[in-house]
Amino acid sequence: METAETHHPGATEGRLSRVTILDENGHRGTNPTFDPYIKDVTLEDLQRSYRQMLMVRRFDDEATSLQRQGKLALWVPSKGQEAAQIGSANAIPERDYIFPSYREHALAYARGVDLGDLLKVFRGFAPGGWDPQEYRFHLYSFVLASQIPHAVGYAMGQKLDAALRGGPSDEATVVYFGDGASTEGEAHESMVFAASYDAPVLFFIQNNQWAISVPFSTQSRVPLAERAAGYGFEGIRVDGNDLLGVQAATAYAMDKIHRGEGPVLIEAETYRIGAHTTADDPTKYRTADEEAEWTAKDPLVRLEKYLRDQGTSEDFFDTVNAEAKQYGATIRDAVLAMEPPEFDSVFEHVYAEENSLVAQERAWFRDYESGFEEAGTAEGGR
Repeated sequence: METAETHHPGATEGRLSRVTILDENGHRGTNPTFDPYIKDVTLEDLQRSYRQMLMVRRFDDEATSLQRQGKLALWVPSKGQEAAQIGSANAIPERDYIFPSYREHALAYARGVDLGDLLKVFRGFAPGGWDPQEYRFHLYSFVLASQIPHAVGYAMGQKLDAALRGGPSDEATVVYFGDGASTEGEAHESMVFAASYDAPVLFFIQNNQWAISVPFSTQSRVPLAERAAGYGFEGIRVDGNDLLGVQAATAYAMDKIHRGEGPVLIEAETYRIGAHTTADDPTKYRTADEEAEWTAKDPLVRLEKYLRDQGTSEDFFDTVNAEAKQYGATIRDAVLAMEPPEFDSVFEHVYAEENSLVAQERAWFRDYESGFEEAGTAEGGR
């Protein structure tokens, strides 16, 4: 009898080949299918991507430290997954709408979200933190896989709106989730709906090898990209630590989706270098050898090797390192300067418009709160 912790050696080798353009040593290869989608990427573009990845890496480290010091309620690190996020962000048109999970900090940064606003959520000072429509980037979803059916519904709405206008949809949706969320029922149901209605949606799975303490070899007998065939749409398996490979695969998928050819699934195989959250201790279930093996595949190191090989100067790296250090200090200052909201403000976020029931509850709370003030006055008068 198999248990939840049973491993299946070799079970995830699969039939789909893994797309890799920039290998672990920073050497660039070729891929006839995907090369056309990155033919216009310049060295300056890659330097910009490196800068974004480094800034978010520094932000991530600072947020972890802030949580350890009691300044954040919780933190969800994204260390090691920057190439999967920045690479895909580079290939998603600004008009398209993104549904993140809770680890997509690099995507938020690429979309222009103030990461200080993001930390308001983790400090418990804001229910959202930013305007989703302004950035075409939805609020974080902390209930595992809950964003997937929302994203498919949004994509179906995009297609319906386009049909009502009498033309093809010029917008698409991208939803991000992890290997753990892929085993939730919402993921399966969403893919059924997406396939049934040819929804313009990209399912982007960041397979970071661990669903908290459960290894991927326990979660699936095949690569997740192969599941797409069961729903009737294309699945792509890509090296998630290869920025160019991810960007090319995502550009290919978005082009196909925008042509009205239905949904696509991308599995970016990467690794969560740190803990699942700051409430987790990965040393309890992962070996040091495994972590060392994947740390050697760090996406930032890989891209840096390529940039240096292409003649990027030492001044560039000195500059971006200094910028990242300063950015970390700015983030720390922003968190420490945050003022907690009035508790009364929670009533403003229950419904979009004023509601009589909420008004009654607000009045009850104010009356309840004033009782403490009266008690304090009475105590002071004795």
